Amino acid sequence: MINFFSNMFGYVLNFIYSLVNNYGLAIILFSIILKIVLLPLSIKQQKTTKKTEKIQKESKIIQEKYKNNPEKMNKEIMDLYKRENISPFGGCFTAIIQLILILAMFTLVRNPITNMLHVDNAKIEAVTQYIKEESDENVINQTYPQISIIKYVANNKKKIEINTDGNTEKINLEDLYINMDFVGIDLSQIPQQNYTDVKVYIIPVLYVISSVISIRISTNMQKKTKESIKEEDKKDKKEEETDLMTEMNKNMSLTMPFLAVMVSLVAPLGLALYWLTNNILMIAERIIIDKYLEKKGEKTTNA
Repeated sequence: MINFFSNMFGYVLNFIYSLVNNYGLAIILFSIILKIVLLPLSIKQQKTTKKTEKIQKESKIIQEKYKNNPEKMNKEIMDLYKRENISPFGGCFTAIIQLILILAMFTLVRNPITNMLHVDNAKIEAVTQYIKEESDENVINQTYPQISIIKYVANNKKKIEINTDGNTEKINLEDLYINMDFVGIDLSQIPQQNYTDVKVYIIPVLYVISSVISIRISTNMQKKTKESIKEEDKKDKKEEETDLMTEMNKNMSLTMPFLAVMVSLVAPLGLALYWLTNNILMIAERIIIDKYLEKKGEKTTNA
């Protein structure tokens, strides 16, 4: 399934690249198109989050009332969700989609010659072997071999003879070239392997900053929604547990950037650029959808 989506995304990304002739700009435009396509799902998810927040108190009452009868408690909660037309598995569906997108984009960025240029594996293997023989075995990165090919081709745009399945054929290396220079940053670079180059840290750092901003906005929206819900009773133990969850969300602003740095350091900068663009778009999306739903009297919490 992941390869299917990577392949489909590759066709779209390659079409955009053919128009702009820049890998970085193509990734940004692709991210915008993908966000627009998934916009209805994002709106639905934020609406569902708001509804879930509203019925939280009623759900706690049911849990307290039937705490000694789990079967009855589960039935009552399910009935509550049905009455409010909320799917308890809606969040799982969204999480699955996000996971598929992450893995598909990682596969696409890791193997752009296969998924974007759609060159068959036999030719790629033959070109890889040619580069090893002409240069050095270490020229080809074992984790990102196709990124290594693109780097080699950038400096060696020539026609070569390769052997595929016992047949000798000529191939123009320029056909495997992808312009990965984005505002002076080489998106084929991997920070972990180029740590002396200051420019490789620009996109990962911006990604971390955008992650912190995104988490802060989500936390503030959650607080805003809680404050908008009128409480009839004084704060009880259950509400304190909710406050504890809010505190845990705050702590995410410290842990998530750390995890983001770790991933960004070992992946090509093209992937980090996609994450950065997606984060910026997600921040704008949350704010816009929140304002839109607020006008309809449906203030949201988190995407």
